[in-house]
Amino acid sequence: MTKMNLGTHPFLLGFEQLERMVEQAAKTGKDGYPPFNIEQVSDLTYRITLAVAGFADDDLSITVENAKLVIRGSQGNLGPDRVFLHRGIAARQFMKSFVLADGVDVKGAKTENGLLHIDLERAEPERLVQTIQIKKG
Repeated sequence: MTKMNLGTHPFLLGFEQLERMVEQAAKTGKDGYPPFNIEQVSDLTYRITLAVAGFADDDLSITVENAKLVIRGSQGNLGPDRVFLHRGIAARQFMKSFVLADGVDVKGAKTENGLLHIDLERAEPERLVQTIQIKKG
């Protein structure tokens, strides 16, 4: 029996890129740091929340690259004069990426109580009906 991929199903035309996006999303984000939530706020809005305690706003960057939301965190030097008797708070850099569907835009981001909130909105798709004329031939 032949395995049928999403992009090769006979009733799904033009969805080859969707399969590549799913594979790409599966490869990214294997690391669980920092922990995050994805919340559906309404039918058209979403919120991604990352736990970024210890990161200043200047330590964080958010970009959209080729329909991929990329969040990076890199803490500055804590200083060589600090002596830790116990160090249990992670001070490492991270990169999280999320593949965005067509029509999903980043509306804003803010930090609050050690959490980074990124708000996304999906555009309402237009409902078009197209009538195709059949030529006599």
